[in-house]
Amino acid sequence: MRNTVIFLFLIPAFLPVFMRVSAQHRTLQLSEINIRDPYILAEQKSRTYYLYKSSPVKDDRGETRGGVEVYKSKDLAGWEGPVRVFTVPENNWITGNVWAPEVHAYKGKYYLFATLNSHIKWKKSREAWPNYLFRGTQVFYSDSPEGPFLPFGLTPHTPVDRMALDGTFWEEDATPYMIYCHEWVQIADGTVEAVELLPDLSAPAGRSTTLFCASAADWSTGSVHPEPLPVSYVTDGCFLYRTKTGKLLMIWSSFMHNEYAIGIAESVTGKVYGPWKQQQEPLFTKNGGHGMIFKTFDGKLCLTFHQPNAPGGAERARIVELEDRGHTLKLKD
Repeated sequence: MRNTVIFLFLIPAFLPVFMRVSAQHRTLQLSEINIRDPYILAEQKSRTYYLYKSSPVKDDRGETRGGVEVYKSKDLAGWEGPVRVFTVPENNWITGNVWAPEVHAYKGKYYLFATLNSHIKWKKSREAWPNYLFRGTQVFYSDSPEGPFLPFGLTPHTPVDRMALDGTFWEEDATPYMIYCHEWVQIADGTVEAVELLPDLSAPAGRSTTLFCASAADWSTGSVHPEPLPVSYVTDGCFLYRTKTGKLLMIWSSFMHNEYAIGIAESVTGKVYGPWKQQQEPLFTKNGGHGMIFKTFDGKLCLTFHQPNAPGGAERARIVELEDRGHTLKLKD
């Protein structure tokens, strides 16, 4: 009887552990996982695919903080998880929801690029226009793709006075860069920016350079607002890829006739600072976007993105095979 009482007493203490283990071993299909801005890391050492998604959590005081979960798969079909790999530190510059988490392997470590959000109003430049809110991309590090990811500091890698989002990683000539988007809310015509990072990715090494603006692409038709507000153009989900012939391409998302789409920009010089020109034909136009590119362990080139682009839990990750044509990318039939 005494042993039974002790066991029952211990159940509440161990219940969170049981629940976490159970969650880790639950296998789901992509159709069962609600996710925006999906990112897949194909980790060669363990031959495991990691799918990262935003996941807020309530702390001991009942306040919501941003965070990231990961699902694991060996075949891109069944996904185990989720397992929490990151929670925004409570003393961070902002602690709200995480957008567009990406994890990049670099020089023996793993780096989480996370866009952090807040409800802190900065200013408002136009009536009937969204408020400027503090938002930016910050980099965190870990020895494992499963975290925990730790901060270098408590401030963003993007300029604190800039509504910035969707930071991604690029290395060129042994120099690391962050490529990110400057939010349309602040400048109406959103831009894609590049900033060099310190060798350990702990901070920016200089000032940002504008690569292009959203309206530079003919397919990016923008959103019309009541006068005297300007037409707004979104830049989202930038991701760089070098083709089999050495061309440097960037996929990115905006709106085409009110539907989310993915287009392709090309660096004329093959270097990150460009100049960049926009390819006429978008890659995908059926209300899905914020894509990234990865290779499977059997050598297939794939694109993942969320579709539909709609609130309310309908978003799912799609994985489609790509064809590298040297000068551009095409979806395989």
